[in-house]
Amino acid sequence: MVGEVEADLDKDALLRSLGIEPNSPVDPSQMVSDTDYYAFLEKIAVAETNGTTLPLRAGAAMRCDDYGAFGLAWKSATNLRGSYERAERYARVLTSVSTYEVERAEQGAFMHLHRGGDRRLGMRISNEATIASIVSISQQVSTQPFTPLAIYFKHPAPKDLEGHEAYFGCPIHFDSDRDAVLVSHASLQTPNQLGDESISQFFDTHLEAELSKLADPNALEHRVRIHVSRCLSEGVPTISDVAGHFSMSGRTLQRRLSELGYSYQTLVDASRRQLAERLLQQTNYSLAEVAFMTGFSEQSAFTRAFKRWAGQTPRSFRLSPPAKPD
Repeated sequence: MVGEVEADLDKDALLRSLGIEPNSPVDPSQMVSDTDYYAFLEKIAVAETNGTTLPLRAGAAMRCDDYGAFGLAWKSATNLRGSYERAERYARVLTSVSTYEVERAEQGAFMHLHRGGDRRLGMRISNEATIASIVSISQQVSTQPFTPLAIYFKHPAPKDLEGHEAYFGCPIHFDSDRDAVLVSHASLQTPNQLGDESISQFFDTHLEAELSKLADPNALEHRVRIHVSRCLSEGVPTISDVAGHFSMSGRTLQRRLSELGYSYQTLVDASRRQLAERLLQQTNYSLAEVAFMTGFSEQSAFTRAFKRWAGQTPRSFRLSPPAKPD
């Protein structure tokens, strides 16, 4: 946001007003309260000669890598629908005051932004910047030109809409009942161009290694584990989703697994643990990224689960020497 303010404003002073040293290393754990942030945006908007376009400029400047593990979720998905669904699951890594929701619609889907509180000017600016960044990153990752079907904001329209109309290139509805982007079915299904090759290669190698170790690769429990592993980076699949992949009902899959001495949750936990251990020992991905790729929306939840599985923290496991094969 500060990078996009007008040149004659003192950017270092703006950062220090939030308690952030301009030249200090980026620390994702350092949070700014929502009220301080909104006041900060209001200060900039008043000081600028064209504060109306500030959120649009900030949104246009955002890149996937600026979001760390959250950005990894966007660019490693196979298409925009996958990007949005991952964002819905992983948003709490970025902030504790807003969430995303993907809602099916007749024309495609709404990508909702949910943020509670007093709808002061600062929140309006923040909401517009977030919606603008969703459009910007969608344009970056899609293999086809991306334009939303419509944009919705709960707050009233600014006096001058020229910048908004030029940026979004679609109908914009103010005083709406939602803050959201409406995206077409075609755009949602378009493949992403920034799929993370290293992640894809890792998953392929991991799954091939697991297949090679199976005495009977056609056994149902093994096929379920492999399918679950493929799905984890987009969230833990439900038993109904997995059953559908194998052309059976969730109840049938549960019964057949039970006959083999397994539960679905046991196989999910085994898949997550095995993948987590491999990621921790064979890659340099951060703990937050490992948590994301194993189906957790928060690093803290991943840490608790891993301690339950392995009897030690993920960090300790990563630092310990790998076990020698028997």
